[in-house]
Amino acid sequence: MAIVANDAANSKMRRRALWSSYLGSAIEYYDFLLYGIAAALVFPKIFFALDPAAATLASLATLAAGYVARPLGAIVFGHYGDRIGRKKMLMMTLYLMGIASFLMGVLPTYSQVGLAAPVALVLLRLVQGFAVGGEWAGATLLSMEHAGKKSRGFAASIVGSGAPTGAVMATLVLMPFAAMEEPAFLSWGWRVPFLLSALLVGVAVYLRRAVDETPDFVAMMAAKKQGKQRATEIPLFVVLKSYPRQLISGILGSLACLAMTTLTATFMINYATTVGGHGRSEALGLLTIVNVLHIFTIPAFAILSDRVGRKPVMLTGAIMGMVAIFPIFWLIGQGSALALLLALALANPLVHASMGGPISAWLGEKFAADIRYSGMAVTFQLGSTISAGFTPLIATWLLMRSGGSDPTNVGIFYAVLCAISAVAILVAPESFRKTLDLTTPPRDGEGEGDTQPVRANI
Repeated sequence: MAIVANDAANSKMRRRALWSSYLGSAIEYYDFLLYGIAAALVFPKIFFALDPAAATLASLATLAAGYVARPLGAIVFGHYGDRIGRKKMLMMTLYLMGIASFLMGVLPTYSQVGLAAPVALVLLRLVQGFAVGGEWAGATLLSMEHAGKKSRGFAASIVGSGAPTGAVMATLVLMPFAAMEEPAFLSWGWRVPFLLSALLVGVAVYLRRAVDETPDFVAMMAAKKQGKQRATEIPLFVVLKSYPRQLISGILGSLACLAMTTLTATFMINYATTVGGHGRSEALGLLTIVNVLHIFTIPAFAILSDRVGRKPVMLTGAIMGMVAIFPIFWLIGQGSALALLLALALANPLVHASMGGPISAWLGEKFAADIRYSGMAVTFQLGSTISAGFTPLIATWLLMRSGGSDPTNVGIFYAVLCAISAVAILVAPESFRKTLDLTTPPRDGEGEGDTQPVRANI
């Protein structure tokens, strides 16, 4: 009876961990992606005294600033997440994200305070990026480390589903205000979705408080107390010394997946309204429909990777991205709502999800539990900064160099990212059946005996 009761308790905690990771991630990405939409549609007009093209580039540069701060957040939250626990760090990321988003909602414009307005915007964007730098890996581990070997892909993908959920929330909240007359929308309408962050963060904090620390972290700390772990080192240094191949493989393998996220949410929407002739509300509405589908295709591809492996699913996605990117832009340029819907559906629920579904587990399975938070966070956020952070800016620059309406160079750019990711995924070992280490194996030349890796029981 005790075993049955314990299994029931573990099952309940796994469900709590899944829901907490999913909803917490959704709320954090609501804040982060709301900025992405506003950066394309609002900020160029109220925070920058420049011509439209230059203002758009400047606004997208502030979008990139959030991604630049992500690696720093990954290092800081990863370090303490590996030292004192995943849960504590996740509470801090929520508070930081909520406060930054709320303050964005009350920022004065350039016409009111001049240069101080864009400076404050960039500073708050840096805080957002710093928080998200620790959120993704921590939330992924909260669900993944509560799951068994056979369902790691699905459990880890729940955080990925939180991103399109946050995008749906951001778009649905912003759409009624985007339909307002432009003077009212630019004056106060865009601010309301940012101010709502305070309420949403309260919900996320309540959910996360009910979740226990992960079994892998608890087991790793127990091994450390029993002297089965190597001498304590800074987790980031261990990642750099013991896992350089995994780090490089993870960064390169994630480029195409992460680039598609912002390419769709910012550049494609802006391209659809300026070149494709679509209305602002129409484009956001179609993106919302696609993001609802995206919520379900991410775990679907992750479940498939739990059955057949991470590599076949992710490789298929990278190859699809190379092929599909050109038809996607052609469809957007047709001016038809149905064509735009199909283009966005190819981009995120298919191309992105086939790579994004398995990627969380694929990255987590590269590292032992004692440095897994740091390893995952730094790998993912460096890849995110390189690709997702600068892709809209690079794509906009390439489009301008091609006359402002020909996306061929943008398509070639993304196809190259897909090719790089495909090679990195191909040469990496398969890991979906791997029993994960709790402690980092000793490097060549280090002592043996009690420094041998401790493995998880699942």
